Amino acid sequence: MIKKILFKNVVFNNFNEKDFKSIIIKKGVFVFPSAPGVASINTDKKYSNSLRHADLVFFDSGLFVLLLSLFKDLKLKRFSGYKFLKFFFEFIKKNNKIKILSIDPNKKLSISNKKYFNSLGVNKIYNYLAPQYNSKNIRDTKLVKYINKIKPDYILTNISGGTQEILGVYLKKRLKFKTTIICTGGAISFFTGDQAPINDFIDKFYLGWFLRFIYNPFMFSKKLLLGLKLIPLVISTKIHIKK
Repeated sequence: MIKKILFKNVVFNNFNEKDFKSIIIKKGVFVFPSAPGVASINTDKKYSNSLRHADLVFFDSGLFVLLLSLFKDLKLKRFSGYKFLKFFFEFIKKNNKIKILSIDPNKKLSISNKKYFNSLGVNKIYNYLAPQYNSKNIRDTKLVKYINKIKPDYILTNISGGTQEILGVYLKKRLKFKTTIICTGGAISFFTGDQAPINDFIDKFYLGWFLRFIYNPFMFSKKLLLGLKLIPLVISTKIHIKK
């Protein structure tokens, strides 16, 4: 069984559902690169470096997994941000004394996310309203001080991809303690109802992109075009496999 692959000096982990229990107790930065994100590895140095410095990189993109299967004959498991959060939310229902920090893009989603965590029985939920970060030079000393003060067990960066991964690595380097930083972006909104209602069936058959496009064609048409750049990149890239 393939455990890891090296793609453009980024180590992707071939996790399956049985790995969750061993994953969730680890500390560090967990990232779930989208197809547009992986496609930008050669052109966005800040982003690609954040993936290389993350502790665990998941196969979130269905397109990436399909392309690796088609052009590199690799049998890989997709572990999407949606699937990870589904297991995570079940985990915190049974461990509701843990302390969680939710980094949110706006006040509306902050309120929605807090209500959802409360519905899971989590009382120690803290929210931080993220400023408009410059992904080329992320600095947030206020957030660093806040995290060092409250010392959350888990941090969820519910902000846009391409920025959250850089923020996650930035925080890891500056915090005075070890914690788990989960960079699943807007995936929490699939559960709160603030985004397209993705379910297990949609996620299993890689149809999340289609449903999100239907709900917001203006936003996701650009992402779809960017994601297509992944095709020539996969074809031209040599893959290193670790079994």
